[in-house]
Amino acid sequence: MSKNRLMWASRRGMLELDLVLQPFIENVYDSLKDDDKLLFEKLLECEDQDMFTWFIDKVDPEASDILHIVKIIRSHTGLQPDA
Repeated sequence: MSKNRLMWASRRGMLELDLVLQPFIENVYDSLKDDDKLLFEKLLECEDQDMFTWFIDKVDPEASDILHIVKIIRSHTGLQPDA
């Protein structure tokens, strides 16, 4: 998927998600491994409420592949889980 399409797909119905996803695409996406880029695209197919829970409420997704990309995003946005 092109970067422009990713930016469009990352525009969600929640400002909180926009503030996580769009800077990630702008600042980190290009440096991801190809497999992780595909996982990011898969993440964008998830429901907004699920992503909100994963990023804002810091609840881990059950699917290990989605958890992997969620952890990458958290590590680049200051959204690491509390210790």
